[in-house]
Amino acid sequence: MAITIKTDEDIQKMRVAGRLAAEVLEMIEPYVKAGVTTGELDRICHEHITVTQQAISACLGYHGFPKSVCISVNDVICHGIPSDDKVLKEGDIVNIDVTVIKDEFHGDTSKMFIVGKPTIQGERLCRITQESLYLALKMVKPGIRLRTIGKAIQQFVEGNDYSVVREYCGHGIGRVFHEEPHVLHYDADDNGVVLQKGMAFTIEPMVNAGDYRIRTMKDGWTVKTKDHGWSAQYEHTIVVTDNGCEIMTLRKEEEAHLSAVLVNE
Repeated sequence: MAITIKTDEDIQKMRVAGRLAAEVLEMIEPYVKAGVTTGELDRICHEHITVTQQAISACLGYHGFPKSVCISVNDVICHGIPSDDKVLKEGDIVNIDVTVIKDEFHGDTSKMFIVGKPTIQGERLCRITQESLYLALKMVKPGIRLRTIGKAIQQFVEGNDYSVVREYCGHGIGRVFHEEPHVLHYDADDNGVVLQKGMAFTIEPMVNAGDYRIRTMKDGWTVKTKDHGWSAQYEHTIVVTDNGCEIMTLRKEEEAHLSAVLVNE
């Protein structure tokens, strides 16, 4: 398995790409409200990435994906295609997934937004999903097996009566959008991967309120829950440091909560 170890120069470039990706999620938050279409949110993100940031959307044209960001609402697990026909309504839960390329390096991140007043179900699902990511981030350090992270996420999620999607996982990242290793969010064979300083990858658990099984729509991209239950996802790009990890895509709203995880050398 060819896992690339990032150089100091690589990591500095990934910091820049990661900050830009996080900034898109910070920028778009005021626009996520009832009555807006996902197509309009995509256009706002696209303009911010290409004009304000002078960067590239990695999603646009990737294997034919037609938009700049993925926007997944309620029972859509991932890869939702923004559309002017999809209007957000009160209580919806919305994942916006952004990947920015700057100076050839990728920053990949996503978070959940709740439209207006949250439902009890929607708020809890989003909270547990975010907590599953945070507990994984706090485990990352050199010398631990990658598998232990997936096992911990699965135990936490299932302990809260939810399920973890199996078909999609985190991934190595750098100059290439999707590199080795595969970062599974459940207990499964990891091919013996042991974390080392300089490894860069995403952790991005997808958590379903009901069954973990999926169905893919006719557009070839949109993935929904098989049982029509809601799904949530949070994602960060990280690099392994001497004794923890650095979160490349940290948002300002998270800094206080995740300060214990940050190891900036």
